[in-house]
Amino acid sequence: MDDLQSEKEQIEEMKAWWSEYGRYIIAGVVIAVGLIIGFNINQNNKLEAQIEASELFETLAVHVADGDLEDAQGVAVQLASNYANTAYAAQSRLAMARLYMDKNRDQDAADVLHELLEMRGNGALKHVGRVRLTRILLYQDKPQEVLDLLDGQDNEAYAGLYAVARGDAHAALGQVEEAGEAYRLALADTSRAVNVGLVQMKLLDLPDAESAPELVDEEALTEAVTEDITEDITEQVTEDVTESAGDTADDAEADGETE
Repeated sequence: MDDLQSEKEQIEEMKAWWSEYGRYIIAGVVIAVGLIIGFNINQNNKLEAQIEASELFETLAVHVADGDLEDAQGVAVQLASNYANTAYAAQSRLAMARLYMDKNRDQDAADVLHELLEMRGNGALKHVGRVRLTRILLYQDKPQEVLDLLDGQDNEAYAGLYAVARGDAHAALGQVEEAGEAYRLALADTSRAVNVGLVQMKLLDLPDAESAPELVDEEALTEAVTEDITEDITEQVTEDVTESAGDTADDAEADGETE
């Protein structure tokens, strides 16, 4: 009898415990299941968005390569609107800057690179865009804007390229000592991003400091800057765009396989 009574008491205690706490357990299970389902849906949505953005970017790349400005602008707007602050949206701005320069629309190229710099994230791509924007500003004879743009920028990976841009800006302003110092910093860079031969020529072409305002060869400087813009935007942007698109597509595929 004692054992039977003990069993009944245990059952009654369990019923009482479940009556008091059961609803919390059920709620916890429902929430956990909901979180899992929501996470999976979110991951699927991200994957689908990456695939859609990738396809749009590939379309943009074709339009840029074909020089089709109108269609390229339409795709770029879609990327900026629907996939803002993604790597694809950032790369699209680099690609559009190249296309605008090909069409002799340097101000449009500058504007789209400014848009890139105002985006959230995409730090590495912003450095690329900033370097290219300095060259466009020099092409537009706006050396002071170059110095303002680079103020406080000391990223180690881009230090050499930034130093070259500062040197070009100082040279255009007739600030020979500052230009020489910047060029020497660029030559000391070990990242191999700097065109050493071109920088050495710029350094050797600097006039004496005392006669700087009269002897700065603005025509030669403009020609060198234009050459930089053409080579960099025509070749490097396309390479960066292709690599970034491929890496992001691979990540998207890996995410899909993991799920």
